[in-house]
Amino acid sequence: MSPAASPPDPAASSPAPAASSPDPAAPRFRVRPPANWINDPNGPFRWRGRHHLFYQHNPDAPRHANVHWGHASSPDLVHWEHHPIALTPTPGGPDEAGCWSGCVVDDDGVPTAVYTGVDRHHTGLGTICLARAADPDDDALTDWKPLPTPVVTGPPPGLDVVMFRDPFVFRCAGRRWALVGAGHADGTPSVLLYDCEDLTDWRFAGVLVDGADPVATAALGDKATGWECPQLYATAGGDWVLVVSLWDGDPRATAYLTGRLRPGDGGDPRFEPRTGGRLDHGRDFYAPAVLQEADRALMWGWSWEARARREVERAGWAGVLTAPRVVDVHADGALRVVPAPELDLLRAAEPFVTAPDRGTLPGQAPLPGEVPLPGQALLSAQDPPLDRAPLPVRCPLPEAYDLTVTARGLTTVSLLRSASGAELTVRLDPDAGTVTLDRGGWPRAGGWGPAGAEGAAPIVVRAPGREVRVLVDGSLVELFADDRATVTERVYRRPDDVPELVVTGSPAAVTGWEQVPPTRG
Repeated sequence: MSPAASPPDPAASSPAPAASSPDPAAPRFRVRPPANWINDPNGPFRWRGRHHLFYQHNPDAPRHANVHWGHASSPDLVHWEHHPIALTPTPGGPDEAGCWSGCVVDDDGVPTAVYTGVDRHHTGLGTICLARAADPDDDALTDWKPLPTPVVTGPPPGLDVVMFRDPFVFRCAGRRWALVGAGHADGTPSVLLYDCEDLTDWRFAGVLVDGADPVATAALGDKATGWECPQLYATAGGDWVLVVSLWDGDPRATAYLTGRLRPGDGGDPRFEPRTGGRLDHGRDFYAPAVLQEADRALMWGWSWEARARREVERAGWAGVLTAPRVVDVHADGALRVVPAPELDLLRAAEPFVTAPDRGTLPGQAPLPGEVPLPGQALLSAQDPPLDRAPLPVRCPLPEAYDLTVTARGLTTVSLLRSASGAELTVRLDPDAGTVTLDRGGWPRAGGWGPAGAEGAAPIVVRAPGREVRVLVDGSLVELFADDRATVTERVYRRPDDVPELVVTGSPAAVTGWEQVPPTRG
């Protein structure tokens, strides 16, 4: 994210206490500090059997300033423990005006934060700083020690770089490299590449890819003047996926490019994209961070507030990280994204709704590519008819839930009803190949987000339209359309709103679980 213009106000080294009056809009099962501000997730990292997740944090107020690194960890992605603040701006140091976005890597057995430092004289350009775990044998990684000088003091000369921040370190062909998000004076966004096999000695290795690439322009558009928070993950099929946050003076959207890393002139890698598109189609998702694991890649994003400043100040907190998502690509290069399976640990012992069991209707062939769930067989023409639940399906909804709806035709899922009769709906249309989220009765009102994002225009995504999974936790709504698209929105319930599930249209399979504090795992 963009550095703040003012120097920090030194703060305590532990998370702020929880707000005295709980806000019903506050998510209970996603990562956020007990109070005050959170933005970008930073440095997801696995160390000695625990996932560590760092994040941009103002410990003093629910506003974007005085940026530290907050810290939480979990053994299973659902039980999260808050730790003391990991990184604090150093008076007179290279990060005096904030410890901004970056990553965490294992540097020869020492967890090391690689982050953007901004001093009090900054002009919008960051430096690349390091901080090392003070005691690598501490499973909680409680204490961190910053190095006194940056390893990269600014952008490379000769490229007219006017935005420079957010390092991300990865390995390719047995060597360590780093990406840095950039924007140039002529308005071209780019991702810069560094060789950093030795984390204390960086070599500029050229432009990995920029906005002049025709595939990037076609997939991402030409409105962004900078690409923030670049992330890169490898897939089992040999593709690499580059994730960027689109910046045009304000945060705009998130996007991805699928392609290959190939040697360029001099042998340094260059990225050749073949396709791409929007990463998340909602208005309240930005600056995602990726953790590459041996058998998968995990992603978290920042969901900002979409309500008036006075309401945020009254609540005493701002921002939340999304549920962890497993990201991959389909054979055509399109994004594949599903909730992390560990989230099933949050499900109550029994579903609050199940109507009917999922299966192929008698006499109907399975949908192309459809496979049975584990332990479940697809029905055939010889099977007895399904015990179809009469439509509409109707039941009250808990405050936090995990809902899956599988449709065979046009189906409307209503999740919330206002006193005036407006409804928050998800419409699945397999024939048209679309999924539509309509929140017209709950317009966004202020807060963060791209210019013009106020209001509540329906969001239509191209997807097979056969299945949606909806995770709702307080005001955070995360919609997974089939496994090809996500929509992240903040919807603030009013006192007279009625949270009720109503499913109408063609016969559909519906299963819903309340999310509760985990007792297993």
